[in-house]
Amino acid sequence: MIQNEREIRKELVLNAARRMMTAARTAPKGKGVDIIEIAIVTNEDIERLSKEMINISEETGMKFLLRDADNLYKADAVLILGTRQEVQGLNCAHCGYITCAEKPAQVPCAINSVDLGIAIGSACATASDMRVDTRVMFSAGLAAQRLAMLGEAKCCMAIPISASSKNPFFDRKPKEA
Repeated sequence: MIQNEREIRKELVLNAARRMMTAARTAPKGKGVDIIEIAIVTNEDIERLSKEMINISEETGMKFLLRDADNLYKADAVLILGTRQEVQGLNCAHCGYITCAEKPAQVPCAINSVDLGIAIGSACATASDMRVDTRVMFSAGLAAQRLAMLGEAKCCMAIPISASSKNPFFDRKPKEA
């Protein structure tokens, strides 16, 4: 049997995305509390994500979202990661408040955000090990959050994934409306 890489490329990217999910899940968590949510977005859901990014750009005037929305079409999969908001009770003041009790509910626990960052780093390290192209995008993460792709998760980030001769997520030109 002959398997041509061009014919199985999407399958290879999905396998890499699944390994990235495992890396994010097994990344260290503050106090050992797992509040990370992770999913893979493909096909028509990439299109939904891209369209939501265009909507956000129209609402906010942030033009770079147009470029990022267009960029998603070059991805075979998009990993989305977010965190459930759960105060860790450390009274560390990293959120800007002296104690967890003083922190307003709408202010995220800093430990939650740190856990998400570590999970993203682990996922990206795995992507590098698998030699797939990626870029962390808060823009696509914001769209995923607005679409509730991870349920009630907050502070969502996205990592588009591709396997091509040149990483399509770097050296990008601005896109006009």
